Amino acid sequence: MANRTSIANGTGQTALRQYGLITINYWAFTLTDGALRMLIVLYFYQLGYDALAIAWLFLFYEFFGVVTNLVGGWLGARIGLNRTMNLGLLCQAIALGALLVPDAWLTLGWVMAAQALSGIAKDLNKMSAKAGLKSLVPVGQNARLFKWVAALTGSKNTLKGVGFFLGGFLLWSVGFWWAIASLLMIILAAGCASALLLQSDLGKSRVRPKFSQVFANSAPLNWLSLARLCLFAARDVWFVVALPISLASHYGWSHSRVGAFFALWIIGYGVVQGLTPQLLANFKQPTDGRRAFFAALPLFGSMLLLLGLYATQDLSANGLTLLLGLFGVFFAINSSIHSYLIVAWARTDGASLDVGFYYMSNAMGRLIGTVLSGYLYVSYGLAACLLAATLLLAAVILISVRLKYLPAAS
Repeated sequence: MANRTSIANGTGQTALRQYGLITINYWAFTLTDGALRMLIVLYFYQLGYDALAIAWLFLFYEFFGVVTNLVGGWLGARIGLNRTMNLGLLCQAIALGALLVPDAWLTLGWVMAAQALSGIAKDLNKMSAKAGLKSLVPVGQNARLFKWVAALTGSKNTLKGVGFFLGGFLLWSVGFWWAIASLLMIILAAGCASALLLQSDLGKSRVRPKFSQVFANSAPLNWLSLARLCLFAARDVWFVVALPISLASHYGWSHSRVGAFFALWIIGYGVVQGLTPQLLANFKQPTDGRRAFFAALPLFGSMLLLLGLYATQDLSANGLTLLLGLFGVFFAINSSIHSYLIVAWARTDGASLDVGFYYMSNAMGRLIGTVLSGYLYVSYGLAACLLAATLLLAAVILISVRLKYLPAAS
């Protein structure tokens, strides 16, 4: 009995150390990713690009996220999630290095290519981190899994908010080139630590899966993935391009102020995500999709309220950002529940296959939202972006009705 206890404690300590490494790795990547996004939006707006042109800069970033999650989930199950995570860091380092060129080289095509590589990096890193948790938490410990997923996701988004602020601040203080160089040093340091310390067989499947297995084959996973697609399209249709440019052009905000707002929004969003298990203290059926349905209702209500007030009132910048903060609270709760459910419902052996499929849907939603954000804002203004978000959230509710009645995946 003593030997068994010692082994269990040792395994638990090892899992906790690996969880810490994954979290630090994810933090470093997210910090650079958020800063890079804000740098590109503000720098190219400063150069005279309109919202639609800036949206195109992120098109390949989101498109390759769709492809990467499918291929990355299969690759992680075959070669181990430590390798896919380190490959993501390497791709991000190359993408940042590609931007350390003379200003004349920073054409639309060049930056789109660099962003494509960054999109591959982001989704390799995210998929590896989330799927890795499935390997570290013993089967049946759903409450612990929910807390670990919520903490990882929430802290990641908090650091993404810091990255938004960092991007705006670096552009203002040292300029585009030195800002990119600073981010490259952060990612190289994280890559060295990850290569040396991360568990070598993390998430590796016992059976080498076929590529056809990347497509989810259970109803709960398919419906949850579709809900995720609509959820993130509903956010990015106003968040990615329309809002930062609207704050800068319509309300006259400075670059640093825009960066600070997005930083605070994402930080608050991440804090709420991390606290979701505590906010849902009566969480009794951790693999039950009813939570996703009921959480979607106040989220839809908050966006409907924002749309109504924006369309009928001359909202001040403070009023707009306050309502977006309310939306952010409910969005964070929805995102945290979804992030937990995919890890809980994923297959035990080769979890990255299911997690990859799910985050492929997430990336597709972001791609749709990004393109719509630029097109609708240029053609019809911010109100059209908010209307599109409202319709997409209505779709989330309808899809989540299915989750409400589906049993947990085995």
